[in-house]
Amino acid sequence: MLVRKLSTFGGAAKSFAKVVPSNLKGKSKSSQEWLTRQLRDPYVERAKMMNYRCRSAFKLLEIDGKYGLIKPGYTVIDCGASPGSWTQIAVSQSNAHGGMPGKPKGMVVGVDLLQIYPIEHAILFGNSDFLRKETQDKIRSSLGERRVDCVLSDMAPNATGIRALDQENITTLCYAVLRFAILMSTPNASLLMKVWDNGDVPKLEKSILEYYKTVKRVKPRASRDDSAENFILARGFVGIER
Repeated sequence: MLVRKLSTFGGAAKSFAKVVPSNLKGKSKSSQEWLTRQLRDPYVERAKMMNYRCRSAFKLLEIDGKYGLIKPGYTVIDCGASPGSWTQIAVSQSNAHGGMPGKPKGMVVGVDLLQIYPIEHAILFGNSDFLRKETQDKIRSSLGERRVDCVLSDMAPNATGIRALDQENITTLCYAVLRFAILMSTPNASLLMKVWDNGDVPKLEKSILEYYKTVKRVKPRASRDDSAENFILARGFVGIER
């Protein structure tokens, strides 16, 4: 299924590798490198073809295809949702759009510090800081009596270039997502969140394992090879008391 689809990128990748942007005059070295990398990236072109808002869609598609995180009828929270590709997938997989006749309809809520342009059949809270109590209260209110089946987080802080500070900042985000998931999840729910490789990750995994049956690190093929990005996948929420 997904694996076969992604394997077709091989030929495309070769042709993209030959593309060199021509409008780099006046741009910084980092901007030039980013533009060149984008043009060479087959996932960027694939995302455009499939109407996903960004290439990160394929990270979730691969993980969900392998582990079945989102099913029809599920309630999904997407933290760090902007520009919205994970929310798009969650809407489709949970049947929030009602496009699967005879299947239960799910619900998807996305939140981000940045603006999020509307996504049909999703509730979005843009310009909202997930770390603030009022933002989490808005999410809870939108859920009504529903509990959450899957919490997603592609959140990451703006990199400062100071390694220790960057690690501390993303770990703070992860613990905030974990606390929310613990309070709002239904039994056997899942949690998927982005981390950067650092010495705090094993401690974080140990904390998560107190509330979930299994915890593992996954790195989808759409994550760039030179990226320190990984995802922690926790499955089988068991609640606060075992």
